Order: sequence, then C-alpha cells, then structure tokens
Amino acid sequence: MPDPSVRHRSRTALAGLAALACVGTAALAGCDSGSGGTTKGAAPAERRPTPAAGPVWNPSPASIAAVGDSITRGFDACSVLADCPEVSWSTGTDTSVRSLAVRLLGTAGAADRSWNHAVSGARMAQLPEQMELAAAEDPDLVTVMIGANDACRDSVRAMTPVADFRRSFEVSMRKLRAGAPKAQVYVSSVPDLKRLWSQGRANPLGKQIWKLGICKSMLSDADDMSAAAVERRTAVRERVVAYNEVLREVCAKDSRCRYDGGAVFDYRFTGKQLSQWDWFHPGINGQARLAEIAYRNVTAARPPA
Repeated sequence: MPDPSVRHRSRTALAGLAALACVGTAALAGCDSGSGGTTKGAAPAERRPTPAAGPVWNPSPASIAAVGDSITRGFDACSVLADCPEVSWSTGTDTSVRSLAVRLLGTAGAADRSWNHAVSGARMAQLPEQMELAAAEDPDLVTVMIGANDACRDSVRAMTPVADFRRSFEVSMRKLRAGAPKAQVYVSSVPDLKRLWSQGRANPLGKQIWKLGICKSMLSDADDMSAAAVERRTAVRERVVAYNEVLREVCAKDSRCRYDGGAVFDYRFTGKQLSQWDWFHPGINGQARLAEIAYRNVTAARPPA
C-alpha cells in the first residue's frame, strides 16, 4: 500500500502546478478555486453581451410623410390665401424649391413616395390625427413642423398652454409608433415669429393683409411700439421658445427622432424669402431655404447640437 506521505506530497505538487497554470491563464479565462480546473471567465452564450447595434438613423430614407400646418402646405407661397403643396419644403415637387423629398428621392420619387398630411391652420392638438394618417403610409421618414398656430392666436391669453402642447405632442408620437414603429421623425423648430414680424412690417401691403387677422398675437398693430405692444410680442416669442424646448425634449426620448437643434427658429428670414401676398409665411424662396435646412440635418452623420 503506498506511503500516505507520498500521496500527500503528490497532491500538493499537482495543486501547485494547477495554481501556476491558473496564473498564466487568469487574464484570459479566470480560474475556479475548486477541483477539476473549471473556468468561469467565459459566460454562457445566452449571457454574453450582444454587439453594439449600428446607428438607428438612416440618412437615406426611401419614403416621406409630412405633418404640420400651413407652412408645410405652402400656404400663400403661390397665390393669395391658398395652399400650394407643390412648393412644400418637405414633400413638394417644384424644381425651384428642391424639397427634402426631391433631394432624397428625386422628382419622380417625391411624386410617388411622399405624402403631405399637413393642414393649414392646424395646432398641436390636431397633430395626433395627422400622425395616424402618416403612420398608415408606413413611411421611412415623417417630417413635423407645427406650433406657429399655437402661438398665433387672437391674444396672448389664448395661446396654447405649454403643458397642453407637450401632452399633444407625446400623444402624437405614440400614435405614430403604434402604426409605424420604425419610422424616423425629423422635427423642425417653430420659426421665430417676432423675426417674421420685424421683416414683414417693412412692407406696406403686407401690413394691410395682416389687418385681416393673421397671427393677431404677434402682428396686430404692427407699428405700435408702446410698452404694452413690445411686452405682447415678447410673450409670444417666449412661448415659441418654450414650444421648441418641448419639441426637443420629447423628440430626445425617441431613438428614431431627430430635432433640428433650433435651426429654423434661428434662421434669419429676409423679405425675399417671405410670401409676396402676406409677408409672413415663407414664399417659394423661403420654402427652398427650409428644404436646405431639413436636408442638411436629415443627412448629417450626427444630430444637430
């Protein structure tokens, strides 16, 4: 029968060799302190982290649906008090504008694979219905430009509360996700209405059109520079700034949504970019500028800062 001390020395030597082997491989696999040399560094296949997913944003969508208000309908761009969707910055087919759809899909593609569900006069409360219509098209991209009419009311008091604006936009996004979960969303900021007032008031004809009731909260008594009038216009501008912050925050919660970073709000429209009929809505030149901004942001490698 073997000497017990020999067996003990043998087991000790084997344990020492195993420990040395473990030191050499610990960085790669890890070692179990128990018998049998079992490694524990390699996790079971189902527990291994999956590779990082590629970018969610596709800069080359193959179809586009538009939602929003009169700007996206091309209101007053071609004739007085009328929509002109063919010059829409988002889905228009007019070659002088080169809409976002034309730039991404070509003229034929813009005609066949883009849809304009915007409605002149629409406010954020109407956006959920438009989003359902857009989702039914199953588009690769949905463009959103809305909020000007929420600030353009008969008075400052009548402007849409920020909380209501947020609630309606959140509902709109849920409606879209229910019908088109993979659609990308490009959200334009609301234009600086005070900037438009500042430019348009230089045109006497435009100011006469404004008296018909266009955006009274901002444009009423266009030449009145009293403290009350200045305060009123400032309140409208501040509400637009608040709306844009809502658009940014809600969009940021959706991995397939991209906000323009305030690019449209910051754009310094000049007289030649405004409608020759109302000197407030973007004219054909203004629609082209909006298309440029949208194309730059949609095709950028990263969202605007």
